[in-house]
Amino acid sequence: VQLQASGGGLVRPGGSLRLSCALSGGALSSYAVGWFRQAPGKEREFVAGIAWSGTMTRYADSVKGRFVISRDNDKNTGYLQMKSLKPEDTAIYYCAASSNPYNSVPQKHDYWGQGTQVTVSS
Repeated sequence: VQLQASGGGLVRPGGSLRLSCALSGGALSSYAVGWFRQAPGKEREFVAGIAWSGTMTRYADSVKGRFVISRDNDKNTGYLQMKSLKPEDTAIYYCAASSNPYNSVPQKHDYWGQGTQVTVSS
C-alpha cells in the first residue's frame, strides 16, 4: 500500500487549498484516513480523521469550521478541503491510512504519504 499526497502550495491568508491523498496497492475502503501536519520545530499533530465509511469525522480544535475531510472510496482518494487559511496552518501535511477505527493517534496509522507543503503567507 502506498499513499501519495498532493495539492499543497503557497496561499495568502484567508485563501483555500484542497489536498488529495491517493492510495495505491489496496482499497481505501479498508482504512480510516487521517491528516496530520508538522511545522518546523514542532511535533506532528493531528488535523482531521474520517472513518472508512465516511460517515464519521473528527477535527482538531484549531481547524474546526475551516477544514473539511472527505473521501471517495471509488476513486481510492481522500481529501482535505482547507478554507480561511492562517499563517499558523503552515506545515507539511501528511495523509495516513489506519486499519484501526478512525483515530487521532499517529502510531495507529499503518501507511503514510510523503507529505505536501502548505505555506500560508502574504
